[in-house]
Amino acid sequence: MDKPRHVFDRNREWQVLTSFAKGGTGATLGVVSGRRRQGKSFLLQALSKASDGMYFAATEATEAESLRLFAEALGRYTHEHVEPFRDWNDAVAQAFHAFKDRAVPVIIDEFPFLSRMSPALPSIIQRELGPGGSGRASSAKLILCGSAMSVMESLLSGQAPLRGRAGLELVIQPFGYRDAAKFWGITDARLAILVHSIVGGTPAYRHEFIRDDIPNDLEDFDSWVVRTVLEPSTPLFREARYLLAEESDIRDPALYHSVLAAIAIGNTTNGGIAGYIGRRSDQITHPLNVLEDCGLIKREPDLLRPGRSSYRIVEPLITFYEAIMRKRWAELEILRADQVWKSVRRTFLAQVVGPHFETLCRDFALQYGERLFGDPAAQVGSAVVADTANRTQIEVDVVALAPQDGEPRRVLSLGEAKWGEVMGQRHLGSLARARDLLALKGYDTSNTLLVCYGGSGFTAELTSAASKDTSIKLVDLDQLYRPAS
Repeated sequence: MDKPRHVFDRNREWQVLTSFAKGGTGATLGVVSGRRRQGKSFLLQALSKASDGMYFAATEATEAESLRLFAEALGRYTHEHVEPFRDWNDAVAQAFHAFKDRAVPVIIDEFPFLSRMSPALPSIIQRELGPGGSGRASSAKLILCGSAMSVMESLLSGQAPLRGRAGLELVIQPFGYRDAAKFWGITDARLAILVHSIVGGTPAYRHEFIRDDIPNDLEDFDSWVVRTVLEPSTPLFREARYLLAEESDIRDPALYHSVLAAIAIGNTTNGGIAGYIGRRSDQITHPLNVLEDCGLIKREPDLLRPGRSSYRIVEPLITFYEAIMRKRWAELEILRADQVWKSVRRTFLAQVVGPHFETLCRDFALQYGERLFGDPAAQVGSAVVADTANRTQIEVDVVALAPQDGEPRRVLSLGEAKWGEVMGQRHLGSLARARDLLALKGYDTSNTLLVCYGGSGFTAELTSAASKDTSIKLVDLDQLYRPAS
């Protein structure tokens, strides 16, 4: 099955889905998940059309109504009259029977709506897929899809009934930063990063949320922010709030917004978050776990200090809302976006774009760093190196480690990323000091590259040093968006 032209990118996902839809004998279960607005339904509808499969989108409804709607959908697909089902035992069994001789995908989208009202549904599907179940005589490729990440992950985890039953577990991720720039049609690297720091790689935000309003150039960026994300009449204006409200596990929005706000302005450790919101560290363990299960934040370990970690907000729009919009919400609602943006633009560059740029540099090192480092990185993250002699700590923004193939562990690269500062010898010296300290700690730094990721360029002195020393690499904005030479 060729991927339809209207589906942008998603080549790997399309290959995985079509392989699942065509492969194997007997009924098979697949699970597709991902955060909202990533194009899961769009992709699965395209798959259904290309493979002549059945697509059923569940709604928030009672069990009786959902059963009636499912029966109607099955009838439309098979062109046969289907009586309303008594319960999901009958519905699942008859669905498998209807596809006895058809090896096509049977897609149930927004599955969490059904399982919330009918908790036994996963167990019923498990039974029908097992020995003696109706799935044994069926060729249906059942795909369950949903955006409630905690619900979808629980389907196949621990002692869940469907654990071990799925032949497909696919998570639809946002577009990578390079693909996002292509999707938005932005060729200027600086503009691409500024836009990505607000809307990330979520495809729905371009078409549905701002009606293809794309900044023309860097000079148009400020105006674009005012007329889109800060404009109360656009869906994007309230989207960050809705993303949190849609998660059923979040029962105290005020607490969770405070946790996200703490992370957004730079309090990324457990203790820092707790101190910011006025709680003890043990009191925020649960909200942090819930946010992580929902896919809204990510816990990132310090690569060089086992047991230490920090938190990062996964969705850039939430970071933008918590750091920029939330404090000035009342003014934005009365159409003072111009004044608000002028007063918070510096905060945007420091608290939003700066940390986001560091994240993109780590993505670059992980995905495209092999041509720069000479070897693929097994792990990429940030770290803190203690400099006891100088009674200080060196923060390393981009640490790339080689695969663990023995001792000592090889450090491929140490990097520093600066968005709004011209990088010079001081930054290089900090990385060199960190490299020497890691060598004393037992790491293999014999071939470690020192990489400066510059959002505002490099001094002539640093450029000259890099031209003479092959262990020094400079990565500018344009190089982030093209393969390393």
